[in-house]
This record gives sequence, structure tokens and C-alpha cells, in this order.
Amino acid sequence: MTGPTATFGFRDVDAAEKPGLVRGVFDSVARRYDLMNDLMSAGVHRLWKDATAARLNPQPGEVIIDCAGGTGDMARRFAKMARRAQERRGGPDATVFVLDYNAEMIAAGVERGGLPEMCWAVGDAQRLPLPDATADAYVISFGIRNVTDIPGALREARRVLKPGGRFLCLEFSRPGSAAIRAAYDAYSFKVIPEIGARVANDRESYQYLVESIRRFPDQKTFAAMIGEAGFSQAGWTNFSGGVAALHTGRAI
Repeated sequence: MTGPTATFGFRDVDAAEKPGLVRGVFDSVARRYDLMNDLMSAGVHRLWKDATAARLNPQPGEVIIDCAGGTGDMARRFAKMARRAQERRGGPDATVFVLDYNAEMIAAGVERGGLPEMCWAVGDAQRLPLPDATADAYVISFGIRNVTDIPGALREARRVLKPGGRFLCLEFSRPGSAAIRAAYDAYSFKVIPEIGARVANDRESYQYLVESIRRFPDQKTFAAMIGEAGFSQAGWTNFSGGVAALHTGRAI
């Protein structure tokens, strides 16, 4: 490789090849993605997502981007919360854009069904199909580590946010305790690919997902990247001892 490289699991690949490789992974897992999330985390991912939605606190009339939104699991939470707030206080409808690079994931979400506040589109996190200063909030959940150019995606998130807009990124991260790290590594590398093989008939894709988590920056490093992209108040909240973390910031 003579040009720019990107991580793909434990491998370094030509940066131009990564989007196609990631697309292949999610083409394969799209139809069983939500089921596999429940099985792999014993349902704990739902608690992390609920906490993220509560931190976002969607309001009537807001424009919210759910980037790498996949099957719309997070967007449904946002739409329901905005509607409940609207019923209490009135105001215009919220709009939740569900954007994902993978058409199969979007198709699985549309098939599952949505809410009137939700709009679906295939889109690249590095080149969002939206004007500058469009959104009140941008959320990306378990998707940023699959992006080829993470700093570029963070700058793009800043571009589409209004000044003062909220940035939230829920992602697997680095457990703080050595004991938790050891247990998590053992579970991740031995159990998750086996679940993928048995339930989704796809060990390789889930091996990649486990490896991609290990290559992702730790909490402090990623918070610094968020700040460098043009966000203030960059910080994080650990979930389950740091197995996952919610990173937040405000568009300057």
C-alpha cells in the first residue's frame, strides 16, 4: 500500500477499500442486526441507548440527525420522546433524519417501520447530504469506528449543526478496570464471533466488529478529537465500567 491507510479490524487496508469492506459487513448482518445486539449484550445495549436518548432530551420542532442510524433503533426513541414533549407543551413536529451508509440497513429499518417524524436516507458520515447549520442535534451510535476518516466525520458533524448544537456519540470504549478488560476481552473474542456464526451464520463479520472496537481510541483520546473538530465541552460518561461511553460536545 502506497496511499493512505485505514483500520479494518486488526488489519490496515487501503483507505479507498474500507468503505466497501464495511458495506459488505453490514450487508451481511442487516437483517439480524437488532437481534444480535440483544444477544451479544444480553439486552444491556438498550439501557445505554435509553440513557443516550435521555441525555439528548429531544424537543418539539428540533431537527435531529441520527447518523449511522441503521435500522432506526435510536431514531424511534428520539421521535417518541419529542412527541411526548409536544403533547405536554405543544409546538411543531420534530424531524429525525436517519442516515446510514448501508442501504441494506436502511431497508431493514424501513421494513420494521417508523414514526411520522422519521426520514430515511442513505448517506455518508463524511459527506452528509445536508446544508450547513441544519440540525439542533447530531447523534451517532456504534457507527463512528466504522468510518474511514473519523476526524473528517467529526468535522462534518460540526458543519451540519447550528451554533450551540448538541453532539452525542455512543460507542464501545475502554474499560477502566483491568479485571473488566480481561473479562470483556475473553467474552468478546470467544463468545461474540461464535454467536455470529450460530445465529447469523457469519463469524467473520462479528470478528471484525470485535476487532474494530479494540482499534478505536480510548475515551480521553477521542474526547480530544471531538474538541479538535470544533466542539466545546467535550466529555464522556462511561457505561458498564467503560465497556461503552457516551461522548458529548457543543458546536462552537
